[in-house]
Amino acid sequence: MGRRSEVLVGPDVWETCRELIPASSVFAFLAGQREELFPESMFADLYPSTNGRPSVPPQILAVATVLQVLENVTDHDAVTALRCDLRWKAAAGLGMHDPGFDPSLFIYFRRRLAASGARDRIFTRVREVVEATGLLKGRRRRALDSTVFADAVATQDTVTQLIAAIRRVIREVPGAKQVIEQHCRAHDYADPGKPRIAWDDEAARADLIDALVRDALAVLGHLPESELGPAAADAVGLLALVAGQDVELAEDSDGRDGRWRIVKGTAPDRVISTVDPEARHIHKTNSAYRGGFKGHLACEPETGIITAVQMRPGAGAEHHEGAVAADLLAVEDGPRTVLGDTAYGGGDARAELVQAGHIPVVKPAPLRPAVPGGFTLDDFTVDTAAGTATCPAGHTVPLGPPGGRNRQRAAYFGTRCELCPLRERCTKAKNGKILTIRPHHDAQAAARAQAATDPGWQAEYRRWRPMVERAVAWMTRGSRRLRYRGVIKNDAWLHTRAAAVNLRTLINLGLDHTGDTWTLPQATR
Repeated sequence: MGRRSEVLVGPDVWETCRELIPASSVFAFLAGQREELFPESMFADLYPSTNGRPSVPPQILAVATVLQVLENVTDHDAVTALRCDLRWKAAAGLGMHDPGFDPSLFIYFRRRLAASGARDRIFTRVREVVEATGLLKGRRRRALDSTVFADAVATQDTVTQLIAAIRRVIREVPGAKQVIEQHCRAHDYADPGKPRIAWDDEAARADLIDALVRDALAVLGHLPESELGPAAADAVGLLALVAGQDVELAEDSDGRDGRWRIVKGTAPDRVISTVDPEARHIHKTNSAYRGGFKGHLACEPETGIITAVQMRPGAGAEHHEGAVAADLLAVEDGPRTVLGDTAYGGGDARAELVQAGHIPVVKPAPLRPAVPGGFTLDDFTVDTAAGTATCPAGHTVPLGPPGGRNRQRAAYFGTRCELCPLRERCTKAKNGKILTIRPHHDAQAAARAQAATDPGWQAEYRRWRPMVERAVAWMTRGSRRLRYRGVIKNDAWLHTRAAAVNLRTLINLGLDHTGDTWTLPQATR
């Protein structure tokens, strides 16, 4: 492990140019407190060997990493700033004439962190500083939210995906090249361009899709049976996925002739790029969507300190906000008042929060009437214990047993609706109203009633829930598009970004290191 030399390359920038760097900036803070924030012992396990050429001191790499994610610059631009920007030189403790280091050292540093078992140690270190200041002591609220981060790759159409997946199999799987040369006819996969067809001819495009899918299936069916390594197995799995996600049997196919066409609609968990198979389309509304990943965060709303973050794929029930909430709160040392929008208002999510001892101040999802302006579920009297449901007209029917994927119960009003004077406000169903009761109905009904009638709940939500939007804005400002591929690398970036944002917040509050501890002015605590 390299150590900072006592003899700098040129004049000490911090000593020479201190007056030029704003005293309240992140640069000035790191220049003065760099060694206390990132002590040498924090990185000792990354450099176990005492042999060989000393590395660049890890404190310099840590400082450069924090500034890099804070200003959202590339590895090359970060090194350029270390070489040319006096603020960066001062923060890293470099001399005026120090040329910095090669950009590849950022990659090696990230790899060392990833392989160490403590990848997010910079985030953890800043969290330790927060705890030492006592800033969050007594502040028991946590606001949750999520936001979309755009992926670092381009969305690919079906033709591009199929060709790219087959080329990847050629590169990664032993013997695949010979199989493709023997069985594939749709395209010359050694040709880097797209197939040469009349792209404005619908029939030609359909024939190409059919031929490419046949090629993909032929590859999968004729690859030699052998033990595959991780890269080869991933390539074969990706080909199988993209060969089936966008196509269906042709309209006049008997199912045995192997003719295919583009399916109408989009698969809910569609891979959008073979370059980053984990990226997904994320819908903000039914018609508006973006490709990328979803970043989840929890923050203390009064101070804006981010307490937990996670980067997740954009599709799948296990990555929904309600499912991630428990993971974001797992770092807390006790029950919290949890604020969230309707994404966290599902029955299972609310029940999990309550079971963990938290107090959910979560906005319930609005009920949609079957008839515009008509009755909603809350206009019915449902007694889950007795197993009955009573409609606004006073008709009472039994609830059926739980069934289906969601273990829901149903109440059938049937013929009671035929002559009911309230039918036009209740249902359009020909055979009468069917009322569906999901698990946690009583808790959800109570939550809707509280949100609609309790002034204290309303004041709490309106005051503190919007503050998480401020934290989201800090996290995404200039950083909406990601620089890496895959969930793991982008999750590491998100943790480092949160650490840098938290550090800047602490500095703005007056963070200082006195004796052996971190302190804040009394007025901020």
